[in-house]
Amino acid sequence: MKENGFVRVSLEAAETPLAGKILEILGRKLMERTGLKLKPAGREAPDIALGIEDGIGEEGYRIETGPGGMVRVAGNDGRGLLYGVGRLLRDARLAPGRFEPGAWRGASAPRLRVRGIYFATHFGNFHDLAPMAEIVRYIEELALWGCNMLSVWYDMHHFTGIGDPAAQRAIDRLHGMLKAANSVGMGASLGGLANEAYSTSPEGLRAEPAPHHYHVEICPSKPGGMELIMTWRREMLAAFSDLDVRYFWIWPYDQGGCMCRDCSPWGGNGFVRTAEPMARLIREAFPGAKIVVSTWEFGYWHGDAEWDQFYRAVAGRPDWIDYILSEGHGDFPPYVLKHGKPGGYPLLNFPEISMHGMSPWGGFGANLQPARLKKVWDACRGMLAGGFPYSEGIFEDLNKVVCLQLYWDGDRRAEDIVKEYAAAEFAPEAAGLVTQAVMRLERNMSHDLAKEWKETLAGAHADKPVYHLNSCSKPDECLDLLGRAEASMDEAARKSWRWRVLKIRAELDSELARTGGAASDRADVLFRELAAIYHADSARSSLSVMPPGRAALRAMSGQG
Repeated sequence: MKENGFVRVSLEAAETPLAGKILEILGRKLMERTGLKLKPAGREAPDIALGIEDGIGEEGYRIETGPGGMVRVAGNDGRGLLYGVGRLLRDARLAPGRFEPGAWRGASAPRLRVRGIYFATHFGNFHDLAPMAEIVRYIEELALWGCNMLSVWYDMHHFTGIGDPAAQRAIDRLHGMLKAANSVGMGASLGGLANEAYSTSPEGLRAEPAPHHYHVEICPSKPGGMELIMTWRREMLAAFSDLDVRYFWIWPYDQGGCMCRDCSPWGGNGFVRTAEPMARLIREAFPGAKIVVSTWEFGYWHGDAEWDQFYRAVAGRPDWIDYILSEGHGDFPPYVLKHGKPGGYPLLNFPEISMHGMSPWGGFGANLQPARLKKVWDACRGMLAGGFPYSEGIFEDLNKVVCLQLYWDGDRRAEDIVKEYAAAEFAPEAAGLVTQAVMRLERNMSHDLAKEWKETLAGAHADKPVYHLNSCSKPDECLDLLGRAEASMDEAARKSWRWRVLKIRAELDSELARTGGAASDRADVLFRELAAIYHADSARSSLSVMPPGRAALRAMSGQG
């Protein structure tokens, strides 16, 4: 479907900024994968027609065949048109000099309204350190999979105040991310701890430390505490006032909370007392924003008493809450499954897609959890209005897609989503082999560092394990599957970071199984390649996210 190196397109809709962005993304993807340029059809018959068609369903799309074999993509609205273009690109045959639309025709609309991603941006990870151009590109690609919301957190504790130059740099970076999200129809979402504070918080106002505290948080029960919390939150809201902020999360823990007698149990007491005036302040700044109250880590420190009190506090469905966000460390909270949605509010989840089964997170390549995520989904799906998977980088890109597609259609099989991803990103012929490898690699995923790694790196036991692969069955078979898949892929797919992160994971599994977990030159080469893909820097990244090659481990342990 080309003429002299062109694909002809017509836009049968208003020329809005979002429509312009859709054409830009479509043209770029075609050029990168096929070398064909997108050309306005003018008086010629188009190869692709893009339009808006009411009645498909909010954010839905329709793909159909038109006269002369033309493919028409219609969105119910601007977002739906973008998601339809994403589907067109995923189903199409894209190869040098070749664009052939896939066979799928029909209409599709999302079942759940909130399909977001949360970018953790303060740990020396990809979201923190990658060039903004790469971040913007990645946000656009997530939008093609149906992501309609991006959330970030301006973490105060690093800074002396909002005028701190480092704080201003952080705000600028978060602005860049959220503006990129707005440009592809995503709503911006912000979050913050209920009682978070800068490093300069007065010692006399500080909270009684909860686990994971930064020891600068403020106790809202102390005279002047609530006032300072609100003053700093008001400053923060003003710094983001130019954005289209659709959601704001109010968070209880990790670092938040107060264990004093007047605030405990925090989740049903001090947290709720602080969250309500904060919610009203947020709505003054962003009148259309939805308030999301998180129950993260409820019950960890106070048992069911914390849940009980929170449920009582929201039983009357107070008007300052719009959504409840609920998730544990990996599984959906049993208390919520047993007792139902707190206050009857719409419920969002917060899937753990980054840390599970691997430490450092992504340090050994792709973190793959499709089967596990589907299992967690099936436990809570009937309660959800959507969610925001927690992301520490790009090594869990497939996990993001699994979650986004389950929000779109919760009946999908995990294997089918993996196969669609593999066909779109690598090659249709590779999809079956890649899916087999991914499901095996997930079963093999239990990677971490040996307890004795510092001693080993110092030279005392050079043949001893630095790495533990606690479950690694037949790693060479996974590597063989990916090798066979790679033979059907074009050069662009083979060189893509998505492929390299996946292939390196299989290569490291094979290599470290061969060495019994001992370090090797080959493993170090692979770790260095991962670090380059992630933009990880041993001087700025933490051991939680740095690929653990020997040079990086020595630098982080102070040995070199």
